Amino acid sequence: QVQLAESGGGLVQAGGSLRLSCAVSGRPFRDYAMGWFRQAPGKERDFVAAINWSGGTTRYANSVKGRFTVSRDNPKNTGYLQMNTLKPEDTAVYYCAVDSGGWGSSQAAEYEYWGQGTQVTVSS
Repeated sequence: QVQLAESGGGLVQAGGSLRLSCAVSGRPFRDYAMGWFRQAPGKERDFVAAINWSGGTTRYANSVKGRFTVSRDNPKNTGYLQMNTLKPEDTAVYYCAVDSGGWGSSQAAEYEYWGQGTQVTVSS
């Protein structure tokens, strides 16, 4: 069984930064691609960013491109989402997920294991 635990969320002013972490346990992190998704109140869960198993390939939603950076440290079994120039519309619960397919899909259905989520609130 693979377990994921996000951390690093919080309250930040518009224009500020946060770094989310996703600690993976149960199986080697290098066996999985990782994705980040977010869900705002009353909305569907949306793709944010993904990274393949080696870290060599990344992809981003258009809404965060140029502001967010996804990365991973396989020996530490941890993935990251650096969020800069945050906007009020970035407010959501952020989830990390892993996919044994290895390539970092933008489709939530491709991901087998999910974390519990961490709240990010951006004030204007």
